Formats: sequence, structure tokens, C-alpha cells
Amino acid sequence: MSATGWIRERFAGPTPGAAPGTTGTWPRTALALPFIGMVLVVALDYVSNTEVTVEPALTAVPALAAVVSRRTWYPLAIGLCTEAVAFLMAAYSGSLGESVHSATVFAVVLVAAIGWVSATLRLRQEKALADAQLVASIARRVLLRPVPERVGTVRAAVHYEAAAAHARIGGDLYEVVNTRHGVRAVVGDVRGKGLGAVETAAAVLGAFREAAHQEPALDRVAGWLAVSLDRALHENDHPGVEEEFVTLVLIGVRPDGIAEIVNCGHPSPLLLRGAEPVRPLELAETVPPLGVLDPVDVRPPVHEVPLRQGDRVLLFTDGVIEARDRAGVFYPLAERLPHCADGRPADVLQRLHEDVVRHVGRQLGDDAAMLLLQYDPPPAAGQGDSRDPASSRLPHQNGALTRH
Repeated sequence: MSATGWIRERFAGPTPGAAPGTTGTWPRTALALPFIGMVLVVALDYVSNTEVTVEPALTAVPALAAVVSRRTWYPLAIGLCTEAVAFLMAAYSGSLGESVHSATVFAVVLVAAIGWVSATLRLRQEKALADAQLVASIARRVLLRPVPERVGTVRAAVHYEAAAAHARIGGDLYEVVNTRHGVRAVVGDVRGKGLGAVETAAAVLGAFREAAHQEPALDRVAGWLAVSLDRALHENDHPGVEEEFVTLVLIGVRPDGIAEIVNCGHPSPLLLRGAEPVRPLELAETVPPLGVLDPVDVRPPVHEVPLRQGDRVLLFTDGVIEARDRAGVFYPLAERLPHCADGRPADVLQRLHEDVVRHVGRQLGDDAAMLLLQYDPPPAAGQGDSRDPASSRLPHQNGALTRH
């Protein structure tokens, strides 16, 4: 944190993160700080019965004015007031003709001019940052569209935090769509950061939004994404593109209540079912991330899990489970999830995010995305026993079936 940000936080609290195109500002009461500084210097000079004057301390006053104000004229105005106080102090102490007074007058003028320049440059930078934040917010809304609370047979919520505090967008990706094949969702993580990662994420999301509707089989959706990613990586020319790949997990909730999962080198989703322990939905066979293999070799197995009414599946990126505290301990997501599981999916993710931040004790060092799907079919769509719509029809081991 910068010195300015530290002082602002002490007087006004942390600058809120958020509205696009805005920046943190000082409270109006902070404008009185330069005058308080002048009064303190005058009082100190008055009560000190020494022959040494503290008049040079006045040079800090216009510098403080440049810090607390967003008006470029304020440091100059405070500089004029400070000069007047300096002459009064020198006249009172009889040091008008001494070199210390002349040096103080010159220093106040110099610091006031520097404060005016720095305030002008800071305002330009804040405007540029506000414009960049607005553009980033628009790009995020286009690339990472808001997830509605209900999508088909599931209730959904997402929480996304970019590693760069002002970027608002990074290399993590997510999407939820309702198709004729059921609800389908993806959560992924592009290796790397910056504009190159955003371009790669855009290519994957664009392909998913098309393939999820066109392909009846989830493994073929993964193959479609692999082809699109391969083409995008060959078309992009940013540095490090030859080393980029994408880890992702695809999930499809069919109308009959069966969840299909395809995992390409990504952390396994977590299943939260009532009071049962949190269970990772791990596949018996794994495949590398997309971009590692030739697209024709991307043939991931499909993992099937019968869902019950109220079951919740949490998909996330490694920015969550790799968040470490000051002692280097990773965040125990599976252990902490049940403690945050009450309420709507959006409330669950908000509590999880706050818990991760408390664990880390500072801003997250990596992009972090979480997508929570709660199986909650509308009454008209229920068939048979809504508590377990498929477990009596499918042979499975430990509640899951893997097919190729």
C-alpha cells in the first residue's frame, strides 16, 4: 500500500473496491489537516523557550495539502497561507533577516509548486485508472456474463476475484447455460495472466457457448473446446503463447437429475449433500489440460453422479485452494465449506470468499473463481421421488458411474 493510501485508510477507512470508474477520495474533514499542522508548528515555536526556531517545519504543510486534496489549487493556496504564517513567526521571533527564515520561505514556495505538479499528475492518473476500470468492467460483463439465480433445474451463483485489484478480469473463466440437453456449466483457468490470458479465456468461452447447445455428449463439448483453443493459440502472437494451456471442468445436469462431469486437469468439484461429509467428485481417469494434447487426442471420460433435491456442487479454480496464510498453510476448502453452506448459493459463496480473505489476511495473489450449482428442479419438472431421482435406476459405485 502506498503512503497516501495508508494515511487515507487511517482517517477514512479502507477505500471501497468498487464502482466502475471511481477512485478513493479523502473525506472533507481531511482538508483541515494542513491548518492543524500550521497551528501545531506555531504552538510548538511559541512554547519552546529556546533560541532555535521551528519555522522550517512549516515546509511540510503544503506537502500535506497535496496529499489530502484532489484540487490542484489547494497546495498553492495553503502555500500562500503558510508563507504568511512564516513571516508572522519570523517577525515575532525577530528572525526576519536571518538565513533560516529566507530558506523557509524558499522551501515553502518550492514544496507548494511540487505539490501542485504532483496533484495534477495524480488526478490525470486517477482519471486514466477510472477509464481503464470502466473498460475492464464492460469487458468482464461481456466476457464473463452475470449468472442468473435460476438456470433450468438448478440454482446458481458465481463469485469472481481478479488477482489485480484494478483489473477486474483475469485468466479464470466460467459460464452457465440452459440447453436442450440440460444445464451445462464450465469453470476454467488459463495458465498465465494479462491480456494474453484474457484472449485465451474469451476463445474458450465463445466455443463453450456454441458447443454446449450443439453437442449432445459432454466429452464432445470438451473436444470442441480443444479444437477452438488450438486454433486461438496459433492465431495469437503474444509472448508465451506457445506455453499456454487451460485447465477446466465441465458439468452438465441432465433433465433426469444426472450430473455429468468432464475434468481436464482441473481441481475436482466438491459435492455437498445434506449433513454428509463434503465429497470431491474425482474421476478414475484423468486427462491433461486443454492445449497439452493434440485436439484429436482429447477424449476425456464422463463421470456421472445422480443428484438429489438440494445437492450442491461447487466448482472452483486453484486460486481458492492455493490461497495461503502467512504461515504457508493452504486454505482448507473442503473443511470450511460446510460452515458456510447455509442460505442461498450467492450467500454461500460470499461467506466462502470472506473466509478465504480472513485465512490469507491480505489480497489474494491469484485469480479466484467459484461457481455453485444447487439441484432444485421446479415442481412441474419433478418425476418420482424428488429426493433421489436417479439412484434407483443407475448402477453406480460410491454414487458415481464413469463411462467413455
